[in-house]
Amino acid sequence: MSAVLAGSVAQAAPRLPGYALFGALLAAAGLPLYIHAPKFYVDEYGVSLGALGAVLFALRLIDVVQDPALGRLAERLRAHRAVSIWIAVAVMAAAMLGLFAVVPPIAPLWWFAAMLVLVFSAFSYLTICFYAQGVATAAALPGQGHLRLARWRETGALLGICAAAVAPLVLGGFGGFALSFAILSGLAALAMVGQWQDRGGVPGTGFGPVLRDAVARRLLMVAMVNAAPVAVSSTLFLFFVESRLQAPGWEGAFLLLFFLSAAAAAPVWGALAERFGAKRMLLAGMMLSIAAFAGAILLGAGDLWAFGLICVASGAAMGADMTLLPALFARRMAQVSPGAAEGFGLWSFVSKFTLALAAVALLPLLEAGGFAAGQNNDAAALTLLSLLYGAVPCVLKLLAIALLARTPIEERS
Repeated sequence: MSAVLAGSVAQAAPRLPGYALFGALLAAAGLPLYIHAPKFYVDEYGVSLGALGAVLFALRLIDVVQDPALGRLAERLRAHRAVSIWIAVAVMAAAMLGLFAVVPPIAPLWWFAAMLVLVFSAFSYLTICFYAQGVATAAALPGQGHLRLARWRETGALLGICAAAVAPLVLGGFGGFALSFAILSGLAALAMVGQWQDRGGVPGTGFGPVLRDAVARRLLMVAMVNAAPVAVSSTLFLFFVESRLQAPGWEGAFLLLFFLSAAAAAPVWGALAERFGAKRMLLAGMMLSIAAFAGAILLGAGDLWAFGLICVASGAAMGADMTLLPALFARRMAQVSPGAAEGFGLWSFVSKFTLALAAVALLPLLEAGGFAAGQNNDAAALTLLSLLYGAVPCVLKLLAIALLARTPIEERS
């Protein structure tokens, strides 16, 4: 067993399918939680939207300290990274079972918070280690290694999101989702055995070189602003389909369409980036996203075909975000902080903070505007929902485009 935990003594060659499967695991524990968990606790336990939004925001405030600290921890445990990965995977799987498959033994809101602390903490540590390891792995690959690895990793991640988005429907509820997640956890950890070696990297350099580098700082800012539209749409997606489109029961089909479009587009964006440049293709993806979100503002009850097209377009745009932006940051880390753990500690923080900010801002605002989940809402409440779902992401994407356009990026491997 110790041999399995530690991985092989000899340094294993980069195994890209393993990165795809591990990426799928992390993705299944990330964005789907913001889609499923709030509505599950509203429907099953009657927890208010405002309370859930406050808890999600409070948990992200923990990340203000935790994610950078976990970046340092990942660097300190570098020699024992394989063992620490197994421990974190086990914690995340157990907490996911507790969140969805266990009747809360205490007040549901507190149980929700406790399980999410464990899920988020393990998720953060695993994400930091995974992307930091990718910096060294990409260097061992021929050609444009960062983009090649990103295609495998992010395509796997998007397929993982697809599976997680529909799993509660396909598996008969959230208990089945949690159990399948635990099984995936074991398979993903096994797929990465032998992949956590140092690969001749250099020790971590701390946060200083990352924060002092103007390009790295700008990319972190782009990541934070660019994640916000996805955070907004993810937080409001189920409510938009159920109440604005008046299409309860279609949520799973639209989610699957969205994420399958992203998964199909991710390798295409990667190939185009190798030919035309990652920055140029990322900007194109952002503009496609604006067109999709703008179209959503105009939709009303019964506009299912139109929303399906919007799901395809916005999903394809997210494929660019998930593939190209992390690859650009990883490439920069290879230059300014090759250990990369601390850099991706900061990356993890800015990427997740926007999800919590969306929850704490949007859910109480919807409630204050007279919106009630699962109820008949008046025209004003539905208009507010449409504006929050469509117009706010457009404004945020425009800001992200402006930031990225002014970021000097060398287009090379």
